[in-house]
Amino acid sequence: MPNHVHIIWCKQPEWLNKNVQQHLSKFTAQQLKFNLINNSADLKNYKSTQNDRDYQFWERRPHKATLYNRNVLEQKLDYIHDNPVKAGLCNLPKDYVYSSARYYILNEDNELLTHYMDHI
Repeated sequence: MPNHVHIIWCKQPEWLNKNVQQHLSKFTAQQLKFNLINNSADLKNYKSTQNDRDYQFWERRPHKATLYNRNVLEQKLDYIHDNPVKAGLCNLPKDYVYSSARYYILNEDNELLTHYMDHI
């Protein structure tokens, strides 16, 4: 989505004692800043109003949901896949280039994804 992202992940055993969301947010914000550093016009759009940082890329308290069973997981996955359609960015979930719908519906290879059934 142009203004937000949805991610479903399964904590790996070696991650159990770490704040995965915090690490992901920090890493991606640093990468965005490094990529925008030479484009001050775009970088200024992320100027923080808080005193503890210069830039703010992610919401301070992003929404998170525990997907405690298969039904809830599939409900959230359907919501994620339908989100670009509802926003008018495409006609079908599989048409949105940044969606995992292509992986699930068209069985397209994607080195970043694993099927959720592998983790249930």
